[in-house]
Amino acid sequence: MKSCLTSVWLLPVLMAASTAQVVATSPSPAASAPPVPYASVSQLNLLLSQLEQVAQGTLGDLDKLRIEKWKTDSNTRRSTADDVQSLQRNLQMALPEIVAQLRASPENISTTFKLYRNLDALYDVFGPVVESAGAFGSKDEFQSVQNDLSSLERSRRALAERMETLATAKEGELTHLRSQVRDLQAAATPPPTPKKVVVDDTEPAKPVKKKSATKSTKPTVPKPPSTTSNSQPPAQQTPQQP
Repeated sequence: MKSCLTSVWLLPVLMAASTAQVVATSPSPAASAPPVPYASVSQLNLLLSQLEQVAQGTLGDLDKLRIEKWKTDSNTRRSTADDVQSLQRNLQMALPEIVAQLRASPENISTTFKLYRNLDALYDVFGPVVESAGAFGSKDEFQSVQNDLSSLERSRRALAERMETLATAKEGELTHLRSQVRDLQAAATPPPTPKKVVVDDTEPAKPVKKKSATKSTKPTVPKPPSTTSNSQPPAQQTPQQP
């Protein structure tokens, strides 16, 4: 329950931050808040009317307590009397002020949680008073304040259920606001200019190896005629005598 209440307590801050982003991003003026649904207002009015009846009944029953006649020590009587005075101040001053604030803003999460915390504090102080009345007071005194405590607990439980419903609805609104912020930011940001990429798909010509124009050639030497062993030199002619 504490984690749920912490999330509920942080929702107004997150909602305000997201709304500020939407206003800063959107060029158009902020739209007015939508009206509160009739069903939600009716539920709250019934809850607050019942709570006011519980507060008035509790004030009357606290006035009827005769703590000075309880058969207990003076410290217990004095401590219980201080708790009763604290309850009376809260029921007469603090509680009506918070109820008026919530009526003026029926779905305000912060004010709703403020009222819940106040009822929680009343319940914590009222519980020991009821126990003391059961232990030291009369039967009628105990029965009346016991009924008041049960009624206060029902009002507190009903308010907690309403807080859970509001928190779920506000969470949906917050998700929608975040989506709007993303869309507005995407619309305000121009798309990046595409880069031109030049692709040269022509294959370079392969270099042709040139043959050497001059080759080192050896001079051709004629071969001498081949001689054989049977060859004889030509006969010399003997000059004839006269």
